[in-house]
Amino acid sequence: MVNYILFISGGEIVLVILLALLFFGAKAIPDIAKTLGKGMREFKKATNEIQREFNDYSSDIKKEVNEVTSTVTKETNEIKKGMDNMAKSVTSETDEIKNEMEDVASSVNNDTEDINKEINDKFQD
Repeated sequence: MVNYILFISGGEIVLVILLALLFFGAKAIPDIAKTLGKGMREFKKATNEIQREFNDYSSDIKKEVNEVTSTVTKETNEIKKGMDNMAKSVTSETDEIKNEMEDVASSVNNDTEDINKEINDKFQD
């Protein structure tokens, strides 16, 4: 099996090298390689510069997003705490009303039993 580099077989690479020698000559090939090397270096330098600028600008955006997120989280926690306190207060007041209603119901039951006893006692006499 023939190894392929960038979808080009070994025979095709040899053909390209031979054509380059024919068109440019043996003396021009090192200059061409040198120029290609410089071009690749410049391309890599430009790519790194773009990446650095992107990271610089995105870090500012990330910082602002983190500030907004922390502010929203803080406000949400304060609202939740207020809601929890309100729920506890309502539950406490509801329990007090329930206890008072139970006391009233117990008192009414006791009074009703007393009245029933009195009525039964009067009718038995």
